[in-house]
Amino acid sequence: MSRPAGDGSWPFPGLVWGDYPEQATRESRLRNPHPLSRRTLRRFVEAAAVMPLLPVSGLPERLQTLRRLASGSDAWLLEAMGLASSALAIALGYAPHRQQLLAARVLLDNRLVEMATGEGKTAAIALAAAVAALGGTPVHVVTANDYLAQRDADQLRPFFSLLGLGVDCVTQPMQAAARRQAYARDVTYCTAKELAFDYLRDGMSRVADLSSLEQRVRRLQHAGRRDAPVLRGLCMAIIDEADTVLIDEARLPLILSQSDGSGAEQEFHLAAMAHARQMKEGRDFRRSPDERRIELTGLGVQSLSQWPVASHPLHGHRVHRRGAVEMALTALQVLRRDHDYVVRDGQVMLIDETTGRAAPGRAWSQGLHQFVELKEEIPTTRSNSTVTQITFQRFFPRYLRLAGASGTLVEAGSELKSVYGLTLVLVRPRLPRQVARWPARLYPESDSLWRAVAASAAQLRLAGRSVLIGTDTVAQSEVLSRILTGHQLEHQVLNARQDSGESQLIAAAGQAERITVATSMAGRGSDILLDGEVIKRGGLHVILCQHNASARIDRQFLGRAGRQGQPGSTQTLLALDFPLLRRWWPPWWHRVVAGSGSPRALSWVTVRVAQVLESFTQKKQRVTICQASESEERELTFSRQVFHDKT
Repeated sequence: MSRPAGDGSWPFPGLVWGDYPEQATRESRLRNPHPLSRRTLRRFVEAAAVMPLLPVSGLPERLQTLRRLASGSDAWLLEAMGLASSALAIALGYAPHRQQLLAARVLLDNRLVEMATGEGKTAAIALAAAVAALGGTPVHVVTANDYLAQRDADQLRPFFSLLGLGVDCVTQPMQAAARRQAYARDVTYCTAKELAFDYLRDGMSRVADLSSLEQRVRRLQHAGRRDAPVLRGLCMAIIDEADTVLIDEARLPLILSQSDGSGAEQEFHLAAMAHARQMKEGRDFRRSPDERRIELTGLGVQSLSQWPVASHPLHGHRVHRRGAVEMALTALQVLRRDHDYVVRDGQVMLIDETTGRAAPGRAWSQGLHQFVELKEEIPTTRSNSTVTQITFQRFFPRYLRLAGASGTLVEAGSELKSVYGLTLVLVRPRLPRQVARWPARLYPESDSLWRAVAASAAQLRLAGRSVLIGTDTVAQSEVLSRILTGHQLEHQVLNARQDSGESQLIAAAGQAERITVATSMAGRGSDILLDGEVIKRGGLHVILCQHNASARIDRQFLGRAGRQGQPGSTQTLLALDFPLLRRWWPPWWHRVVAGSGSPRALSWVTVRVAQVLESFTQKKQRVTICQASESEERELTFSRQVFHDKT
């Protein structure tokens, strides 16, 4: 049933909103055309902050009255926020501060909130979810991964229980009955992927040509049955790390599929891969300008005539053969192990480009996944046919109420407003940031970069600080790990191949003399808690060895330093042979520099790339051109000897 919910009303399954509430069509207008002014927000927060906290004995009676008179009025919201604050103080041992109260109120206004790392987004989201649930609205809190969904639901269960609210989580693996039970709670923690797939499965059970009343009668008839809907509709969603879901992963299709591959198709894939292995670049195929696609040349197309005639009419068609060979070449020449995917437990798992995490259950389409399996010489899975699909960009606008929070939203504010109709409020940190920004450094090649990173980490470890190093790919993190190991520098590695115990590893990254190497997956979800001794010695130092196309992603990783006003420092170290920087090379680079190793050409390109980096870096930060020197090698040797003596 389509009805706007930006007017302070609380949607819930029933006669008014229907038994499966959702927006029938995506609306281009703002979700809340009359958002609260800053003055109104400030008054609300000031009033909520001075409300006396109630003891446990005082909650039941006030809650009973509150739920009986549920509305979207300012007075009701203030009372609900006060009770939620009291419950949070009792359950977790601390009262929410003004920034958390402000963030919670903004979320209830169908808007987005940017809060810095360590400012308490989890508690602010919980407050907003509790107030909405007290109004009778089922709330879906969207987290970054299954671990966080489970953790938050477990840790916040006492808080919700004090308010008479039920909470649960949806994670893999769960059967439909368990999912249905979890979504029946007042507040459900889950990932965006699980939500969207459950919505698609529910859609498969609907009959499209029935009226809303007929659909309702049909669902009542199916109540309690195995094919009954899992969700109760799309009433309200609060998205943690909203920029990741609504921007970075927004257009990635989520495909509900079924296996339909055959033995003949597997033989066809084997033949295509064998033919692709014999082809040569430049003669038989060429790459696209972005180096992500393969196209056969005229000679390459002619070579397909040597392929034996196939009995299957589709496999024998020249267009289908050409497409299969180009897919096989893409698997061989474009997709890289430990960069685009990892092989774990005999399975090919895609790596999420944004989070750096492995994405179990996600697969390439059109046979590409099977070609990668053939490339890695592991048992091939059967290809799937699409039953239905959706993207987050089409899914989340169907919620009647939608809000979200993240530490990096400002850069994407205009995009989020135009696509989702969501406006943004920036919540300033309670304490000023004390993070020193060291000059960025650019190296001609990766080898000298990793030696410099190791030398810097060794010095900082010797000073008693903790170090977090961010790499772009799994392969880079393991190259750096080998260098650190070679210099006897103890460290921890977190990447898509080694992601067990992720939150515990990141939480321990703030210990004294700790070195942690991680892909961008280390930037989301868990706080890095610093030892007192580390704080005294300058805090966490973050070294970023990647340069993303979006400055927002870089800022997110660098934002791990300086939590809650603590001291810290950051630095960006890059190499000229990084894939993103290679796009800026002049056309003659491969011919002159790569071919002859011309120092003059290398110097020219390094200077030009440094100038481009300066123009893209915030506040026009100076980029220093440098190369790992013998002194850095001596520093590593000295640091290794010192730590050997200490132990």
